[in-house]
Amino acid sequence: MVGSGLFGSVFAHEAALRGNKVTVIEKRSHIGGNIYTKEIEGIQVHMYGAHIFHTKMKDIWDYINKFAEFNHYVNSPIANYQGEIYNLPFNMNTFNKLWGVITPDQAKQKIEEQKRNFHLNGKPKNLEEQAISLIGPDVYQKLVKGYTEKQWGQSATDLPSFIIRRLPVRFTYDNNYFNDPYQGIPIGGYTKIIEQLLSNDLITVKTNVDYFQHKDEYLTSNTKIVFTGMIDQFFDYKIGALEYRSLRFETKILDTDNYQGNAVVNYTDADTPFTRIIEHKHFEFGKGNKDKTVITHEYPKTWHRGDDPYYPVNNQRNRELYRQYTELSKEQTPNVIFGGRLGQYRYYNMDQTIMAALKVVRQEFGE
Repeated sequence: MVGSGLFGSVFAHEAALRGNKVTVIEKRSHIGGNIYTKEIEGIQVHMYGAHIFHTKMKDIWDYINKFAEFNHYVNSPIANYQGEIYNLPFNMNTFNKLWGVITPDQAKQKIEEQKRNFHLNGKPKNLEEQAISLIGPDVYQKLVKGYTEKQWGQSATDLPSFIIRRLPVRFTYDNNYFNDPYQGIPIGGYTKIIEQLLSNDLITVKTNVDYFQHKDEYLTSNTKIVFTGMIDQFFDYKIGALEYRSLRFETKILDTDNYQGNAVVNYTDADTPFTRIIEHKHFEFGKGNKDKTVITHEYPKTWHRGDDPYYPVNNQRNRELYRQYTELSKEQTPNVIFGGRLGQYRYYNMDQTIMAALKVVRQEFGE
């Protein structure tokens, strides 16, 4: 098992339950991949960005709850646009702050008025046209444009329209970001879940091990390999390099109990270099040192080889290139299973990652 993130750990757990010996190798010094959490000042810090578990699937919720107890955290981020504070997702609180409207009918009329004043020739040709055609220029300019351009490192007029096929717009005073009935944060952090998944005596875990330093040895051994890294790197980029976006995190301990009053604050203007600030103790309702807090600034960045890839760039060119790599894997490495965000080149949420891992488990073990 190459990688100890959620996909790899679920697969390893299920394989061991079926009597298989599993060796998990992890190039980082810790297990957990990007959902790794570390306790600092009594606070569970999400070291690689905010992770809020949410799902519509009761079977996935029941599955993950076998490994940790979850609190009742509900994701309600806010947006800071040049010092103006707005609720997310776009809802009646947002529209009241923008336009002073009170009722849903007033908000709908305002959005329709703004959309009518935006003259679009044919179908939206880019993300900017798509977004304005959905919610009008006011919401777009303050809450979508700057954040999206920072996130993707491109002008919204150069981004494809399908990135924003729809935007969540609610005509209720409800700040719950997700519609999913099941959501929360694991008490004690996500690392605890990974530890539970890998606790079987048939599983051996080795950290600080780079697969590529021993690649030939692994490939020639009579062992099934589950690879959760970048599929293009696995094949030494021989067809070409897939595109990814990367992130940089700056985490600080502050001498205050409460820095921003919310777990996640998005900075939606173009001039602020980071996309959001995370204050980790609010994921657990203020638990931790009462005289300290831990915050993380999240900076998007262009991915270069050697950087940690965080999410794939979903466009036609990359989808076709990924298809070619999957064909190559079938021809050259039938003994290797590719999984996770990087191995399957998909932007999975955590529940989708678990579902994908369990699907591969069923396929592998003929269930």
